[in-house]
Amino acid sequence: MFGRTTLPETTPADAHARAEGDVLLDVREIDEWAAGHAPGATHVPLSRLTPDVVPSGTTVLCVCRSGGRSGKATEALREVGIDAVNVAGGMNTWAAAGLPVVRADGQPGTVI
Repeated sequence: MFGRTTLPETTPADAHARAEGDVLLDVREIDEWAAGHAPGATHVPLSRLTPDVVPSGTTVLCVCRSGGRSGKATEALREVGIDAVNVAGGMNTWAAAGLPVVRADGQPGTVI
């Protein structure tokens, strides 16, 4: 599309192996998060996302179910100068790759 830049993306495997200090930010809704999320992820639903909820000076890896909402989060954070990257394919691709999905109690979770 004219006037739109391509957002930087990473794979779920690379996001899982993220560098020390990078933040995996899950922007799905509360029920999606509760059903299952990536271990060590931070949860802030897209509707509540503001630049002040992410630490400065770090890379923020945004993830949702399939990549749409996390793309919006990535774009919004980049517009205010935060180094944000979209996790391509979201948690659907994460789970399909065999990467861990857990509930808050540490038990295996599911992606809804």
